[in-house]
Amino acid sequence: MVKILCSKCDKVYNAMELVCPIHGKGSHVRFLEGSDTRLKDKSESVIKERRQSGLEGLVGGLESIIINVEPENFTEAGAEFLNYTNHDLVETFANDSYETAILSLKGSADIIVRCRKGEDNPFLPYNLAPISRHLPNTRLETFVFSTKDINRYVNIQKKRGVEFLTDEIIRNDHYHFIQTKPSRYIGCSIGLIQWLGDEKKYCNKNDTVKVYPVKKPANKYLGNIKYLDHAATRVRAQDRDAAIIEFMELTNYRFDFAIYVKLFNSITTVARLSANDFAMVFTSGISPYKNDSESGPTEKFIHNFNARTHHLAFATENIEDTFEHLKNDDMKFLIELVGSPKEGLKQTFSEGSKTTFLVNEYIHRYGDFDGFFTKKNVTLLTESTGKQEG
Repeated sequence: MVKILCSKCDKVYNAMELVCPIHGKGSHVRFLEGSDTRLKDKSESVIKERRQSGLEGLVGGLESIIINVEPENFTEAGAEFLNYTNHDLVETFANDSYETAILSLKGSADIIVRCRKGEDNPFLPYNLAPISRHLPNTRLETFVFSTKDINRYVNIQKKRGVEFLTDEIIRNDHYHFIQTKPSRYIGCSIGLIQWLGDEKKYCNKNDTVKVYPVKKPANKYLGNIKYLDHAATRVRAQDRDAAIIEFMELTNYRFDFAIYVKLFNSITTVARLSANDFAMVFTSGISPYKNDSESGPTEKFIHNFNARTHHLAFATENIEDTFEHLKNDDMKFLIELVGSPKEGLKQTFSEGSKTTFLVNEYIHRYGDFDGFFTKKNVTLLTESTGKQEG
């Protein structure tokens, strides 16, 4: 007996044959043990629809990520990125809705750390999982992409039925911005920003400039930690295809490839804008969650933390030396460095942050390595996430 996913009801069934027990032979089903035929076909349809609607080419690369934390963790969360990445603090400000810190690095997407000031949190329902519920406002909430015409983007997407968190585009001094409602598949939002000039500045004239109480440490090795390479979001097995297609419909990304790790009931799927841009990774189970012991570390993580972004990966030079320095500066890791120059890359995972739940990945690709991952590394890193408790 195998597991199938029906395209009509988007439910997973055990079936002797590749037929949905509800919709019968008239439905298209996907065998959940390694076939991406349906996903490939659907992704090509999405690209065709983007071209026809005028969306193709309208959305650019990642500009920033927005991480919301509890007010009591605001300073510590920013300090973690100052201490363990090369991003530096460029703005801190407050308004009636948020307190915000902007961390920036040339050639990389910005990291925005913020906390709400009592307003309703539309992401709250996605945060109340067994291990994450004690930090009910904590989540990487939004991936913000650039657009050259936000008005056109919003008009097209509203006609398609896309819902946004605000009725109108937010028009600030230096940019125009809007974001979708949280995805029911990944609990994250897609933001669009159009800059109004060459200067990328988030603080507006009505905001109050603040002094952040933590400074960037003068550790030279942090210069080895470069741009945000990719982010990996954990998504339930039954939602994997829908989450990827939804992401493609909201951006100009394309499905690239998937690595199946049957040993740990896990699929790692990569979506790319180009070979040189930030990549979005979706990691799901092959089959849905049953229990912690049988379902593998990916579905176990989702059960404990809900679907959410698991880690941020930073391109890293001199990775062996950098890894040792990070350990000396009290960063804890789920796994030692895996991979080798011969295999083409080395990677490692930190432990999950107590303030953001996010894991830091440090990754180095050697020489002319033209791949993105290797199956061996994906397998070892997937296994290590089974240790994660926070």
